[in-house]
Amino acid sequence: MRKILLTGKNGQVGWELQRTLAPLGRVIALDSSGLDLADVDAIRRKVREIRPHIIVNPAAHTAVDKAESEPELAMAINGVAPGVFAEEAKKLDALLVHYSTDYVFDGSKQGAYREDDAPNPLGVYGKSKLAGEQAIRAAGCNHLILRTSWVYGARGKNFLLTMLRLAKERSELRIVDDQIGAPTWCRSLAEITAQILAQLYMPGASEEDMARVSGTYHLTSSGSVSWHGFAAEILRLAAVQPTPRLVAIPSREYPTPAARPLNSVLSNDKLLHTFGLQAGGWQENLQLCMQERGSS
Repeated sequence: MRKILLTGKNGQVGWELQRTLAPLGRVIALDSSGLDLADVDAIRRKVREIRPHIIVNPAAHTAVDKAESEPELAMAINGVAPGVFAEEAKKLDALLVHYSTDYVFDGSKQGAYREDDAPNPLGVYGKSKLAGEQAIRAAGCNHLILRTSWVYGARGKNFLLTMLRLAKERSELRIVDDQIGAPTWCRSLAEITAQILAQLYMPGASEEDMARVSGTYHLTSSGSVSWHGFAAEILRLAAVQPTPRLVAIPSREYPTPAARPLNSVLSNDKLLHTFGLQAGGWQENLQLCMQERGSS
């Protein structure tokens, strides 16, 4: 049976991937206690022990502001570890699926970012994720780097759950309105990942097919909105009573240790043209997520 090594099994995306990848093979899912991504030797040992056919790596140092004060740890997990996975994947002739971020861009572009646009990360988190991408490409293994943005879900820590909590605690919420992106449901990421892999490993697929599609893809919901607009839609769907007043503010009125790109919109055209897949609109996916949360 095909073996799939999955990291970050308790994270938003990893939790979903455990379920969507199950039909594709035997999933060996690890959390940070099972594999310390800051330990290069531990990564090599684990991969050589399992000898997976596919490595799926959603695990990351995702605390964007905290990364500014612990750059070495962020670089170890986000920058070095992906390269180690890639080197081991190359030796095994395995496929590496790795998730990256809109934060590799500075947000100054007008319009959606394409995969071949020049990266220019603003902070430590973005720089560390870009380093991970570069290390994977340098290793030369078959790989899919899936850049996404504004990930949320019904569990874990994310903007959706924070807004629902604050809406019950405060009468007014001041939300940034000059940063634009595509909120992306972690379930969508996991489902599209599984559908891509199903195509690549379907009967009749060849090594040449795998090598041909190897590369970087953007994978987000379609459409775009500001954080303020996202918050407004969350509160509308949740029907929180009494509804707190939403106040739109510029980024300068909500200073953070790490600068954020003002434009995080990513073009999904390459994903659609290559695999015929898309994640759906951000509003529709948010509604599905909220329905599931309400029924759980």
